[in-house]
Amino acid sequence: MGTMIENDEWDDDASSPDGEQLELAARHSLRRVAGMSTQLADISEVEYRELQLERVVLVSVWTSGSQVDADNAMAELKLLAETAGSEVLEGLVQRRGTPDPATFIGRGKVDELREVVIATGADTVICDGELEPAQLRNLEDRVGVKVIDRTALILDIFASHAKSAEGKAQVELAQLQYLRQRLRGWGGNLSRQAGGRAAAGAGIGGRGPGETQIETDRRRIKTRISVLQRRLRELDEVRATKRAQRTRNQVPSVAIVGYTNAGKSSLLNRLTGAGVLVEDALFATLDPTTRRSQSEDGRVYTLTDTVGFIRHLPHDLVEAFRSTLEESSSADLLLHVVDGSDADPFGQIAAVRTVLADIGAADVAEQLVVNKIDAADPGTLLALRGRYPDAVFVSARTGSGIDDLRRRVEQRLPRPEVEIRALVPYDRGDLINRIHRDGEFVSSEHTEHGTLVVARVNADLAGELARYASDA
Repeated sequence: MGTMIENDEWDDDASSPDGEQLELAARHSLRRVAGMSTQLADISEVEYRELQLERVVLVSVWTSGSQVDADNAMAELKLLAETAGSEVLEGLVQRRGTPDPATFIGRGKVDELREVVIATGADTVICDGELEPAQLRNLEDRVGVKVIDRTALILDIFASHAKSAEGKAQVELAQLQYLRQRLRGWGGNLSRQAGGRAAAGAGIGGRGPGETQIETDRRRIKTRISVLQRRLRELDEVRATKRAQRTRNQVPSVAIVGYTNAGKSSLLNRLTGAGVLVEDALFATLDPTTRRSQSEDGRVYTLTDTVGFIRHLPHDLVEAFRSTLEESSSADLLLHVVDGSDADPFGQIAAVRTVLADIGAADVAEQLVVNKIDAADPGTLLALRGRYPDAVFVSARTGSGIDDLRRRVEQRLPRPEVEIRALVPYDRGDLINRIHRDGEFVSSEHTEHGTLVVARVNADLAGELARYASDA
């Protein structure tokens, strides 16, 4: 299957910490083909068509910050569009104090946008922001092609990358919540809203076909949302049960969080050999992956890879993925991974910490990890070292700094609280094994009657060892 991926390094994946990456091969084997659309030309039907992203023009409104910030925002939008399978043809930036309430970019810029769309042959315009329904409608009417906003783009990426039952349900819920407020019953042609005799003889003031269609769609969406919410509650109970089992066994948990495409999955693969999908794309991983790991002194803990964050993460997505994101808030330690090669790593850190605060994980212990140091600018790394002296600098690709990271994680794992001295009989080797796995040995000595141990353990294990307590 290696020939399916356009990557010269695919043949070397057997020795790679990322494993065979069969899931990535499957994802790359199915591609959108540009120019194969048979969609209607009438944009009045646009809300009832599948989202098409083939040849796109990007539009952004620069309201605050520097020129560098505006360029970084446009570059991120370009990466999002390419991740969704688009070919980016052109990008326009409008400098204004606030977005135009009618068209987002203003009347003059709309005319310029239409000229660019005609000249490039684009079929879609992507706006960097969450547009109101009226703004989307006005832009579509004046530009003549499909217009979507940043939120719809991210939702489309999530929909194509979700693979688990929970992930698919979460994405569908977010999509429906977004769509419910953006249904349209009429457009350039008025046949979908009519009165009098045209409205099936309903008379003046009667509902037309367009309005009826909207009501039907909204009712179906509401019903489907209820079904999905019920399904997610059931799945959340399963996740909570597994989490409670780990808590009951007092297994420390480490959650890997960070900006999308910061290298979280690569880091998990390097630390545990998990073989999680790795792709140089935004939101490549949506479903959390938990793997068992073990410290040098034998203590067991878990590492969980989570969905990546991004600036202005859509609210509907945060709500839909709340149960998944709660893996971060319930962790004992957060590995906050930062892409050191990014143009604005400090902005990444701020964006991630904002989302962590939104999900109630701001108070969890955090270890900053700067990844991709092999591709980062030395000046940027120097600035990061100056501002974050406790950060660990690694490269998941080359393995540089991974051993230091392991030691740092083990140092910051919660320590067993109870110190006990016990003479454990030789027929209770299971207790000795549990001390190795869940506790810390201070000393051990083999005697005539059993193993005399001094150890730090959790409260449950201390209770079982209490019957063998020794003062000798």
